[in-house]
Amino acid sequence: MLSALAHGSSEQGAAIGAAVLPTIRELEEDRARFYGDLVLNSLNEAARRALEVIMKGYEYQSDFAKKYVALGRQEGERAILLRQLRARFGELPDAAVARLEGAETAALELWAERVLSAKTLAEVLDEPS
Repeated sequence: MLSALAHGSSEQGAAIGAAVLPTIRELEEDRARFYGDLVLNSLNEAARRALEVIMKGYEYQSDFAKKYVALGRQEGERAILLRQLRARFGELPDAAVARLEGAETAALELWAERVLSAKTLAEVLDEPS
Protein backbone atom coordinates (compact mmCIF):
# COMPACT_ATOMS: atom_id res chain seq x y z
CA MET A 1 0.00 0.00 0.00
CA LEU A 2 2.74 2.44 0.93
CA SER A 3 4.64 1.51 -2.20
CA ALA A 4 1.59 2.32 -4.31
CA LEU A 5 1.27 5.72 -2.63
CA ALA A 6 4.96 6.48 -2.99
CA HIS A 7 5.62 5.02 -6.44
CA GLY A 8 2.21 4.76 -8.12
CA SER A 9 3.01 7.53 -10.56
CA SER A 10 6.27 5.89 -11.65
CA GLU A 11 6.78 3.44 -14.52
CA GLN A 12 6.20 0.62 -12.04
CA GLY A 13 2.79 2.02 -10.99
CA ALA A 14 0.69 -0.61 -12.76
CA ALA A 15 2.72 -3.51 -11.37
CA ILE A 16 2.56 -2.05 -7.88
CA GLY A 17 -1.19 -1.46 -8.17
CA ALA A 18 -1.72 -5.01 -9.40
CA ALA A 19 0.29 -6.34 -6.46
CA VAL A 20 -1.86 -4.44 -3.96
CA LEU A 21 -5.23 -5.64 -5.31
CA PRO A 22 -5.22 -9.17 -3.83
CA THR A 23 -4.43 -7.77 -0.38
CA ILE A 24 -7.16 -5.16 -0.56
CA ARG A 25 -9.72 -7.84 -1.43
CA GLU A 26 -9.08 -9.51 1.92
CA LEU A 27 -10.02 -6.42 3.95
CA GLU A 28 -13.39 -5.51 5.41
CA GLU A 29 -15.66 -3.60 3.02
CA ASP A 30 -15.13 -0.02 4.24
CA ARG A 31 -11.39 -0.39 4.54
CA ALA A 32 -11.13 -2.08 1.12
CA ARG A 33 -13.06 0.80 -0.47
CA PHE A 34 -10.80 3.34 1.24
CA TYR A 35 -7.52 1.65 0.28
CA GLY A 36 -8.70 0.84 -3.23
CA ASP A 37 -9.54 4.49 -3.76
CA LEU A 38 -6.17 5.58 -2.39
CA VAL A 39 -4.31 3.21 -4.69
CA LEU A 40 -6.23 4.26 -7.80
CA ASN A 41 -5.72 7.93 -6.99
CA SER A 42 -2.00 7.41 -6.51
CA LEU A 43 -1.50 5.85 -9.96
CA ASN A 44 -0.68 7.92 -13.00
CA GLU A 45 -3.06 7.79 -15.97
CA ALA A 46 -0.97 5.21 -17.86
CA ALA A 47 -0.76 2.96 -14.78
CA ARG A 48 -4.53 3.27 -14.23
CA ARG A 49 -5.20 2.26 -17.84
CA ALA A 50 -2.75 -0.64 -17.60
CA LEU A 51 -4.43 -1.82 -14.42
CA GLU A 52 -7.81 -1.64 -16.15
CA VAL A 53 -6.44 -3.87 -18.92
CA ILE A 54 -5.22 -6.35 -16.31
CA MET A 55 -8.66 -6.30 -14.68
CA LYS A 56 -10.64 -6.51 -17.96
CA GLY A 57 -12.70 -9.66 -17.97
CA TYR A 58 -11.81 -10.27 -14.34
CA GLU A 59 -14.62 -11.74 -12.30
CA TYR A 60 -14.63 -10.08 -8.92
CA GLN A 61 -14.29 -12.44 -6.00
CA SER A 62 -15.19 -10.26 -3.05
CA ASP A 63 -18.75 -9.60 -1.98
CA PHE A 64 -17.72 -5.95 -1.72
CA ALA A 65 -16.88 -5.63 -5.42
CA LYS A 66 -19.81 -7.78 -6.54
CA LYS A 67 -22.18 -5.57 -4.55
CA TYR A 68 -20.97 -2.36 -6.19
CA VAL A 69 -20.89 -3.84 -9.68
CA ALA A 70 -24.51 -4.94 -9.21
CA LEU A 71 -25.49 -1.51 -7.89
CA GLY A 72 -23.85 0.14 -10.89
CA ARG A 73 -25.71 -2.11 -13.29
CA GLN A 74 -28.99 -1.46 -11.51
CA GLU A 75 -28.45 2.31 -11.65
CA GLY A 76 -27.67 2.05 -15.36
CA GLU A 77 -30.83 0.03 -16.01
CA ARG A 78 -32.86 2.55 -14.03
CA ALA A 79 -31.42 5.51 -15.98
CA ILE A 80 -32.11 3.85 -19.33
CA LEU A 81 -35.67 2.97 -18.35
CA LEU A 82 -36.36 6.52 -17.15
CA ARG A 83 -35.03 7.88 -20.43
CA GLN A 84 -37.19 5.46 -22.43
CA LEU A 85 -40.31 6.27 -20.41
CA ARG A 86 -39.78 10.02 -20.79
CA ALA A 87 -39.22 9.66 -24.53
CA ARG A 88 -42.38 7.59 -24.89
CA PHE A 89 -44.76 9.27 -22.43
CA GLY A 90 -43.28 12.73 -21.80
CA GLU A 91 -42.54 14.14 -18.36
CA LEU A 92 -43.25 11.58 -15.66
CA PRO A 93 -45.22 12.19 -12.46
CA ASP A 94 -43.05 12.46 -9.33
CA ALA A 95 -44.72 9.33 -7.92
CA ALA A 96 -43.67 7.30 -10.97
CA VAL A 97 -40.07 8.55 -10.75
CA ALA A 98 -39.97 7.75 -7.02
CA ARG A 99 -41.31 4.27 -7.72
CA LEU A 100 -38.63 3.68 -10.36
CA GLU A 101 -35.89 4.96 -8.09
CA GLY A 102 -36.91 2.55 -5.34
CA ALA A 103 -37.46 -0.46 -7.57
CA GLU A 104 -35.49 -3.69 -7.41
CA THR A 105 -33.83 -5.22 -10.47
CA ALA A 106 -36.65 -7.68 -11.19
CA ALA A 107 -39.22 -4.86 -11.43
CA LEU A 108 -36.92 -2.78 -13.63
CA GLU A 109 -36.45 -5.71 -16.01
CA LEU A 110 -40.21 -6.33 -16.19
CA TRP A 111 -40.94 -2.66 -16.87
CA ALA A 112 -38.19 -2.51 -19.51
CA GLU A 113 -39.97 -5.32 -21.38
CA ARG A 114 -43.38 -3.69 -21.02
CA VAL A 115 -42.25 -0.29 -22.27
CA LEU A 116 -41.74 -1.80 -25.72
CA SER A 117 -45.44 -2.37 -26.31
CA ALA A 118 -47.27 -0.24 -23.73
CA LYS A 119 -49.55 2.54 -24.87
CA THR A 120 -49.67 4.24 -21.46
CA LEU A 121 -47.39 4.67 -18.48
CA ALA A 122 -49.87 2.70 -16.37
CA GLU A 123 -49.47 -0.30 -18.70
CA VAL A 124 -45.77 -0.28 -17.87
CA LEU A 125 -45.85 0.27 -14.12
CA ASP A 126 -49.14 -1.23 -12.95
CA GLU A 127 -49.85 -4.86 -12.32
CA PRO A 128 -52.22 -6.37 -14.91
CA SER A 129 -55.75 -6.93 -13.65
